[in-house]
Formats: sequence, structure tokens, C-alpha cells
Amino acid sequence: MTDQLRGKTALVTGASSGIGAAFARQLAARGAALVIVARRQTELDALAARLRADHGVTVEVIALDLGTATAAGELYARTEGAGRPIDVVINNAGFGDHRYFVDQSWDRVAAMLQLNIATLTELTHRFGRAMAARGRGHLLNVASVGAYTPSPSYAVYAATKAYVRDFTEAVAFELAPRGVRVCSLCPGLTATEFQAVAGQEMNGLLKLASMSADRCAAIGVRSLFGWRRNVVTGWSNKLSMWMLRFVPRRMMVWIAAKTMGRPHLPPAT
Repeated sequence: MTDQLRGKTALVTGASSGIGAAFARQLAARGAALVIVARRQTELDALAARLRADHGVTVEVIALDLGTATAAGELYARTEGAGRPIDVVINNAGFGDHRYFVDQSWDRVAAMLQLNIATLTELTHRFGRAMAARGRGHLLNVASVGAYTPSPSYAVYAATKAYVRDFTEAVAFELAPRGVRVCSLCPGLTATEFQAVAGQEMNGLLKLASMSADRCAAIGVRSLFGWRRNVVTGWSNKLSMWMLRFVPRRMMVWIAAKTMGRPHLPPAT
């Protein structure tokens, strides 16, 4: 796998922390040059410095808010559109909000739809088209095990991840004959900033079930070189998703609600 990535250029979105930063570390350790993208310049610069020092790879930092309608086009123009081919794209940027749907602000919901769906879809289209023209490339879209069930208190987030999973599997089928490998990665609970950003309190069960970001990213990097269209991280998550096939839909929603817990944040204004 190291030989397959050495000399390649990989772009990672949402790279300032969590799974995105772990992807950057995993790819750099395998010799890939990196383009790391997120909003927070300071965190990106610190990560880039560590990766250069630890692995001797080239790292380009692009501080960009991908939650805007023009961001995907700008990112493409600054990389592939500027004559610098991207061999691997990790669409990792996304967020959730641990509130009941009507208690969320519409601005927050709209921002989630833009980042989790619209920007990811446009980046997949732009970079996927360039890869198809070259006859090679790897594209991984980060979904979630939340894609498998409606999730009260994460209604919009879970729905966006269901979109990512289904969309990615279809695109994977379309691009396979053109030499482009496409996969959706469905992590379970992962030790990142996600819950803090979403405003969710982690109970003991959730903490026990969580996976490290580096382990999750390592699974994702391995999946780049297979032909599986969807990968669930961890055997416990795989077993849980398999068992959901036999659970009535209403019970599935109830289980998701109990697992995630009631929101403690006040309604947004």
C-alpha cells in the first residue's frame, strides 16, 4: 500500500482535527503528498509542520470554509484546475447538531445540508470527472453508521449521511469501468471533536463504544485500494448494522433515540 501512495497527491477535507487529521497522518506515513483543507488556519499549519517533520512529505495548506456554495469550485480551481492532478480525494468535512429538528436554527440546518451534501457532491463530481478522464484515481466519501437508521436528535445529520452512502455506492458502480475506485466509509462513534461541536454529552456506553480516529482512518485508507463500495468500521459496528436488517423500523428509531440520548441544548433562536 505504501508503494501505491508514494508519489501520489491526496486531498483531505475537514483535516484540522479528528478523522480528517488522522487521514492526513495515515496518508503522509505512506509517502503521499498532501493538500489539507479546513477552516482553521492555525490547526492546519500545526498539522502540516508535524507531517513535514515526521514524514518528509510535501503538505499544502488551504484554509477554506467548505460550507459555502462557492467553496467546492474554488478548491477545485486551486488544485486540479490549476494543472495539479489530485490522485486521492477524502471528502471528510461534515458536522451534526444534537437537537430535535424544530429546535435547530434554520441557518444551522442549511449549513449542514450545504457542507454534508452539496459541497461533497460537487467535489465528487469535479474531481471524479478529472479522474475518469485520466482513467485512474481514488475517492472516499465519509458517511456514518447513522446512514443506516433514522436518528432522533440527529434527524438531518443521519439523513445527510444516508444520502452520502447511497450516492457514493451508485457513483462507485458508474466509475469502476473507468478505473476510478470510489468508496463510502461509515464510521461508528469515534473519539473526535464531533460530539462537542454537535453539543452531545457522551455517556459511558458511548465512550466505551468509540473508536480512535487513527484506527478509523487506517481502515479508510485500506479501503481506497479495494473494490468494496461501502465499508463499516469495526466488527461491533458491522454486527450492529447487520442485525438492524431484522429489527422493525419503529423499533430501530427507538433504539437510535435511546442510544443518542435526549438533547440537553436549549432550542436555537
